Amino acid sequence: MSYETKIAIPILQKNKEDILKIAEDYIKKGADLLELRIDSIANSNPKMVKSIIEEINFPTIATNRSPLEGGYFKGNEKDRIAILQNCVDIAEFIDIELQTELKYITPIIDSGVKTIISFHDFEKTPPIDDLMQIIEEEKNIGDIAKIAVMPKDLEDTIIVLAILSRYENTIAISMGEIGSYTRVMASKFNSPITFATGGDVTAPGQIDIETMKLMLNMNIIDHDELVNTI
Repeated sequence: MSYETKIAIPILQKNKEDILKIAEDYIKKGADLLELRIDSIANSNPKMVKSIIEEINFPTIATNRSPLEGGYFKGNEKDRIAILQNCVDIAEFIDIELQTELKYITPIIDSGVKTIISFHDFEKTPPIDDLMQIIEEEKNIGDIAKIAVMPKDLEDTIIVLAILSRYENTIAISMGEIGSYTRVMASKFNSPITFATGGDVTAPGQIDIETMKLMLNMNIIDHDELVNTI
């Protein structure tokens, strides 16, 4: 592997049997990380989720996405965080939203698990100054900062690249078809993680892992040259 950026593939299955089956498939396809979307699991609870991650036995991002940021978890906030807290000793990373109340974030941070503090905007790409403030807040809390925003034009995607050029240990994604290339270019800025799909592309902008691995291994443009253009 000639790139350092790890490829994570989200798993959004509803039951344990399907999760374990698809996890095995994604590992065989070359995923570096699996993102277990806990919010997609039917009737999830702390014990069940922990057992799933244990059986997967592969570096996993535990994510229990809030409905306010595009997730599907139907329980209350206390229950949502309780599931994540129960994963701190077995997950590679815990993804928790920046907007989560500090009283819920603190116990996860204090556990010592590596964290991804995330922010999503499915309607627009905020101005770069606003995004920089968000990144700064995320970095003050956890290990890796993450933003995923929706572009309205190509210029919006350049804002995302500018964020990547200014911050280390940062995941910055421009969503949709226009922004799909930012998932690949992330490696040119030494972003720690990018996201691909394990099979069928289900939304604009997604890239399957085979294509992602191929593109990440292509020296399309020199990193220093790219940074100097932004």
